[in-house]
Amino acid sequence: MHETVEEIKKKQDIVEYIGSFVTLKKAGRNYKGLCPFHQEKSPSFIVSPDRQIWHCFGSCGEGGDVIRFLMKFENLTFPEAVKELANKLNIPISSSFSSEDSVWKKKERLFLLNRTACDFYHYVLLHSKFGKKAREYLAKRNIKSEIINTFEIGYAPSSWDSLRRFLFKKKFRDEDLMDAGLVIRTEKGSLFDRFRGRLVFPLKDARGNIVGFSGRLLSEDIKQAKYINTPETLIYHKRETLFGLHLAKESIRKEKNVIVVEGEFDMISPYQSGISNIVAIKGSALTKDQLLLIKRYTNKISLALDSDEAGAEAMKRGIKEAEELDFELGVIIFLEGKDPDDAIQKDPVSFKKAVMLPVPIYDFLISHFLKKYPEDTAFSKKNIGEEIVPFMVYINNPIVQSYYIKKLAIILGVDESSVESILRKAKYNKKAFISTKEKEKEPKGNRVEMIERHCLSLLFQTEDVCKNIMLLKTILEASDFSYPAYSNLFQELIKGCITANSLFNVNTFAQLLSPQLRSVYDEIYLSTSLDMGSQDQSILKLSYEIKQFSLKRQLQSFLTSDKIENQEKMHQLNVLLKEVEKKVAKV
Repeated sequence: MHETVEEIKKKQDIVEYIGSFVTLKKAGRNYKGLCPFHQEKSPSFIVSPDRQIWHCFGSCGEGGDVIRFLMKFENLTFPEAVKELANKLNIPISSSFSSEDSVWKKKERLFLLNRTACDFYHYVLLHSKFGKKAREYLAKRNIKSEIINTFEIGYAPSSWDSLRRFLFKKKFRDEDLMDAGLVIRTEKGSLFDRFRGRLVFPLKDARGNIVGFSGRLLSEDIKQAKYINTPETLIYHKRETLFGLHLAKESIRKEKNVIVVEGEFDMISPYQSGISNIVAIKGSALTKDQLLLIKRYTNKISLALDSDEAGAEAMKRGIKEAEELDFELGVIIFLEGKDPDDAIQKDPVSFKKAVMLPVPIYDFLISHFLKKYPEDTAFSKKNIGEEIVPFMVYINNPIVQSYYIKKLAIILGVDESSVESILRKAKYNKKAFISTKEKEKEPKGNRVEMIERHCLSLLFQTEDVCKNIMLLKTILEASDFSYPAYSNLFQELIKGCITANSLFNVNTFAQLLSPQLRSVYDEIYLSTSLDMGSQDQSILKLSYEIKQFSLKRQLQSFLTSDKIENQEKMHQLNVLLKEVEKKVAKV
């Protein structure tokens, strides 16, 4: 495995790879951007082309190499990430590789099981007498054969155990079927197929792996749930799933917009008509996990949910999370039909026009509440204002917020100050309920630690590291650093420069360090890129400041002593401190 990992790191440029997921900008020797793993507005995510590493200096504090990035970004195990990158780079993997991770082996088993079940359902739909009714149902809904194949739609027979018996022949065990959520165990211990007499939609992750299934009744008259889904499993998590993302992701990137609908047919019908940047949510509202998934591809969302009250409520619930993640949120208003599937069947031209002209979410809300309170009375206007303004609190951009304050004031026929008054009250209530967990963490460390770290970081960014380390050696000793890790790193730098004969290489030096010290080195090496303006602050001045703090610490340790030799030492330290303070002021 080690050889495979090293080959991946050698062949895959980390800036190019991460740059395909995150917008990166040059910052000195490194690159920086917004961290994809937590919410932030100022870039704290740094990538180094020299060290082939990345680190977030924000609240999540994550970091690592290209493999670790893929693991974190796609929620993969180490072997899964290695396998994906190796396949991408055409690097061969030994046959024994998969045996090294039990979680990965189990996931692979579940993916294979779901793939086999999908093939079974798909075959039953297309080629058996049991699928005739389902084929007629799809034809009635105008779903073409190529779309059936694209989405691998299937049919689960009404039999209690047809899938189970088929999978037995393929050497799968009951334990596997239970783990995948394909069967249900009764109180007496017997098993039966979860999906029976239903149209079956495979649910896939962004890479096209089948993580679960959704089953839909063919008749509205049967007194059962219209849809049932795979339960939570090792590989299926409803809150993270977006139906059709594996087909839509490239189009979403290209269009810089995603259309979000509710339900499989609401996604499939527009897709069949040429609208490819579209996904469906599982449930009635966008979750934070789904939004973070969308964030990888676009910052713009157009909601096309059902036109009833439930659809409006779902749109409202998504506003807070979407605003916090800095999405541009719009609503597609379709004039015909109760949902996107119905609308595009009735008037595809009008639906496509509506898709091109989404209404900004706050304009939609104003219109929605005007319909809800149509009376031209003071109380109706009061209700409209009190319903809309709490959503306006989440508008982060002051220009956008000011625009809607003015617009709402005109619509309600009141002064802007009246709207602002309600807004202030809503903002106060919002602040009262914000927990400390939602606030971004304060920067770690005090001023002394920050100066020491910054001095070392600037040192690594210079053209001639060894020349500067020898300069610092005339001012500082390793013991002057208050943090043991920084002290040890300074010692290793001196040794490294002597060994290297002044030809310092950042990667060669890293190999000489212990794993613990290497992680400190990596973090320090990246940290300067967060504030390139601070490069103007010279390494020399920082080194004198470090010496200044060190002398003060030493003096503090002698303050309570009455010994004559200690008093003499204090005098020497005071003289030295004054000299250093003068140098700090001059540099």
